[in-house]
Amino acid sequence: MSISVSSPLSLSKSATTCGSLLQELQEIWDEIGESDSERDRKLLQVEQECLDIYRRNVDKERKYKAELHQSLAEAEAEISRLVSALGEQASLPLSGKMKGTLKQILTVIDPVLKDIRTKKLERIKEFLNIETQIAAICAEIAGNDRVISPTDIQVNEQDLTAKRLGELKSHLQELQSEKNLRLQRVNSYMSEIHELTVVMSLDFKKIIANINPSLANHLSVQSKSISNETLASLTSEVNSLKQLKQQRLERLQNLGSSLIELWNLMDMPMEEQLKFNHVTSLVSSSIDDISRQGSLSIHIVEQAEVEVERLSARKTSKLRELIFKRQNELEEIYRSVHMDVDSETARQILIQVMESGSDLSDLLSSMDDQVVKAKEQAASRKEVLDKVEKWKHASQEESWLDEYEKDENRYSAGKGVHINLKRAEKARILVSKIPSLVENLTAKIKAWEKERGMPFLYHKAPLLHTLEEYIISRQEKQEQKRRSREQKRLQDQFAAEQETIYGSKSAKKPLGNANTVPGTPNSRRISTPSGRYGASIGKEKRGSGNVGAVIPLNYVALAKDGQKSGGL
Repeated sequence: MSISVSSPLSLSKSATTCGSLLQELQEIWDEIGESDSERDRKLLQVEQECLDIYRRNVDKERKYKAELHQSLAEAEAEISRLVSALGEQASLPLSGKMKGTLKQILTVIDPVLKDIRTKKLERIKEFLNIETQIAAICAEIAGNDRVISPTDIQVNEQDLTAKRLGELKSHLQELQSEKNLRLQRVNSYMSEIHELTVVMSLDFKKIIANINPSLANHLSVQSKSISNETLASLTSEVNSLKQLKQQRLERLQNLGSSLIELWNLMDMPMEEQLKFNHVTSLVSSSIDDISRQGSLSIHIVEQAEVEVERLSARKTSKLRELIFKRQNELEEIYRSVHMDVDSETARQILIQVMESGSDLSDLLSSMDDQVVKAKEQAASRKEVLDKVEKWKHASQEESWLDEYEKDENRYSAGKGVHINLKRAEKARILVSKIPSLVENLTAKIKAWEKERGMPFLYHKAPLLHTLEEYIISRQEKQEQKRRSREQKRLQDQFAAEQETIYGSKSAKKPLGNANTVPGTPNSRRISTPSGRYGASIGKEKRGSGNVGAVIPLNYVALAKDGQKSGGL
């Protein structure tokens, strides 16, 4: 670049002034009488001094020019660095492509530089604010109680880009979310600890202060510690309190069960039981159901323990009474299902066990187990015993029917005849079912014995043996009946043949008159003893026609309801 010089008019004035001064200097030298050599020397000295002045001024301006160039270069370099650090694009062209003097170029660059510097300071403040918050949250999570100030933060001024700022903001949001979650966990743990301490009447403030003093300050939420150590301590404390709550609940449930057992054992009055209703009400409660204040306090546990000890000292005599009561119940169960039991021996054994000093509660429990097993065994025998009762009833009816049929006067008119007739009909039907009853009963007994690997005893004897003896005995009776019937048939046949040959020795009475109930218009027809064997004959006669029902032995034709006589 060129530097501007003075105009020709200024040089002309300077030359005129120099000429005037030189003329005046010559006149002064003339008056002094200076020699020409002296004059030349002094003029040369004046010229040299003028040159020195010009040279010094030129050097000064050259240095100033260099300083302007350096300032311009430094400004461009700083703008470049700031633009790079801020991650922005500068709209300013390079100085080599700009027109104008150095001062004009600097006048254009200086505002741009100031603006970028201002942006840098603002960006640094943003970074400082965010990084201070990040450092503070990290310190809280780490459990560092030292207060973080902006002077403790060193911002990296080489990277002040918006991208980096956005990353820090995202990281700050994550940390703030983490902090909020931790605060929620802390508050949740504290709330849970408070509920547990209320139920068990413990000092909540003391427990919380032992974990971290900051937690005891309910007025300042932000000051609560959220460190890993605090969360771990809170978690551990909650678990410990839950275990303690479970232990106390189990103790009170056991004590409540013992109280109920003792009350039932000794028939305690209701007003005495109500004093410990708050204990017995917990017997069926779950751990989550317990929330009432002081319901699991150590004071209540100790009170219940004292009451259980007091009642336990009085239960021995009652246990003896209950043990013999269970023995009676056991004997009654055995008797109800026809099982053999040696009552006297069992009672002697119980007395010996009680006098030996054994735990009567265990003995009573053992007796309860025996009662349960006896009931189970009785239940297993019930189906068989039901069938035994049906069989015994059928056998009894069979015996009655045998005796009834032996009575020659069973059809005679008299009081209660129709009742016996009806019973005889039912008895014959029931007797016909005896074989199937015995067969089903035998199958049931065998299945029962196979399942349990033991014989089914009935009045000290195996029931199967009893059934076998009954079957044999019944078969013998039936065979005897058959022979009797055959003998009677032969006798009747012989008598009939004799009557045919020799004639009747006595007049026969009319059948209708012999079996007519006096005073009855429509008398019933009843079968004669010989009618017991007429069923098969009648059946043979009807064989070629309609098939009718088999006429049972001793069949009696009863009048219809509309024809019944008032006397029967």
